[in-house]
Amino acid sequence: MLTLTPTAAQAIRDLTATTPQPEQSGVRISSKGESAGSLTLTLAVAPEPTDEIVEAEGARVYLDPVAATILDDKSLDAGADDQGGVSFVVTDKLA
Repeated sequence: MLTLTPTAAQAIRDLTATTPQPEQSGVRISSKGESAGSLTLTLAVAPEPTDEIVEAEGARVYLDPVAATILDDKSLDAGADDQGGVSFVVTDKLA
């Protein structure tokens, strides 16, 4: 299952804090088509019926079935640029 670093969890909490329903909002990672070649990350107020839910430190990530399979052994991290923009990166889990 995908894991979240503390930095990613904080970034997700910050992004969802101002949504209409912050207690169930999260980010959704979904595939573009049936291909493992491209994933997108968007804000979501709730999971889709087939989504896998990953929760850590008060942050929620919703994964569509293809994304859940692709990211099963990965970790999600986050960083900020000089202008305060947030970027997410997927890495291999640390042993």
